[in-house]
Amino acid sequence: MRRSGLAVLLLLAVSARAAAQDDIDCNNAVAQQDMNLCAEKDFEAADAELNKVWKEARKAAKAMDAEQRDELKGADKALLAAQRSWIGYRDEECVLDGFEARGGSMGPMLVSACMAEMTRARAKELKEFIGGENQ
Repeated sequence: MRRSGLAVLLLLAVSARAAAQDDIDCNNAVAQQDMNLCAEKDFEAADAELNKVWKEARKAAKAMDAEQRDELKGADKALLAAQRSWIGYRDEECVLDGFEARGGSMGPMLVSACMAEMTRARAKELKEFIGGENQ
């Protein structure tokens, strides 16, 4: 019984946070908590775009490999390795960026803003790999 009560409380807290995020005007956020939530939402949007572009990049890399003899294949493998390395780099670089306000209420905003910026830049790189930014 206790566990189900705790689960309900956690669910309510998550629901309340989600509702609060929907009410924030991110173009006019003033409170640090609101700015943190807006930066998080901005990163989530950038990440969704990257995931969409990633699928196209994988298709492009696999198509490159399909056109090559076996000993010349490897575009998809290289792309996957590069992406995995990039994710680790991005995550740690943005943690480092957050040290400017380490322990302060602004820290999460700095990390999320860094993540959004770097994620958009990576999506642009992958679009160029695919064959153009308008992909």
